[in-house]
Amino acid sequence: MGLTFVSEPVRVRTPATSANLGPGFDTLGLALTLYDDLSARVTGDSWTVAVTGEGAGELPTDESHLVMRAMLATFDELGGRPAGVAVECVNRIPQARGLGSSSAAIVGGVQLARALVREQLDDEAALRIAARLEGHPDNVAPCLLGGFTIAWTEASGSRAVRLDVAPGVQPTLFVPQERGLTATARAALPSAVPHADAAFNTGRAALLVHALTREPKLLFTATEDRLHQGYRAEAMPGTASLVAALRSVGVAAVVSGAGPTVLALSPVPADFRPGTEWRAESLGVDSGGALVKGSMVEHAERGPVAAGRQS
Repeated sequence: MGLTFVSEPVRVRTPATSANLGPGFDTLGLALTLYDDLSARVTGDSWTVAVTGEGAGELPTDESHLVMRAMLATFDELGGRPAGVAVECVNRIPQARGLGSSSAAIVGGVQLARALVREQLDDEAALRIAARLEGHPDNVAPCLLGGFTIAWTEASGSRAVRLDVAPGVQPTLFVPQERGLTATARAALPSAVPHADAAFNTGRAALLVHALTREPKLLFTATEDRLHQGYRAEAMPGTASLVAALRSVGVAAVVSGAGPTVLALSPVPADFRPGTEWRAESLGVDSGGALVKGSMVEHAERGPVAAGRQS
């Protein structure tokens, strides 16, 4: 029996995310209240994408677009494809700035496909598909689940747990005009690090889980890192300088993902001036993740993904 597709359009709002958060390289991520809005409907015979906002005129408008690639992968997981799909993207998440724009597109595509098919796919399978397309789960997990996530990979695929963030966490983004490339940032990393640095980061990452969920006053110490940010500093001197300047006045600042955006997790002094090349934006923590509007996928409390949702 073939798949049954819904006839009405479906819509999803996908949050921006910040990964690593200092010491949690490739494992920790946070969903933020900055969103892309996506919609999709089944059509007769073509696969098209219309983009407005961030990336308009640059991103592909056919099956090679990340949203469409994720939809196709999800349809294949479910066992069939419609004849065609028309997608519309209203993008607000800056491209190539370390804010999970590609993860938002991938998770959005997975969620749209889930909503267009009456056969349901659980969150664990959705995460596995999204992480396979992205290459690692640290951004797709918070985008899908919301909140603060810890992600890891097993032989069966990627898994994650979602945690609620303490009220005292106050994210502020410092977004530059310049773009960065994840591949370039990863190329700056050594193939091995000193054992002492690995041990240091293990302790800080464990402390960061407690600081984000229970005791924000520990965020400054908990966001110290020796695993990746220092190695990337030469390629992003402006980012490294801003992180250092913020930390010099007691702000728990880190590189957001692969950069060049800087994320502050504690309050920034009102008189702090980052420079004209940076746009500062205060955000909240998104708690819902990429929920599809007006479909069977939407619900207030998610079921378990890996060890489950924690409070």
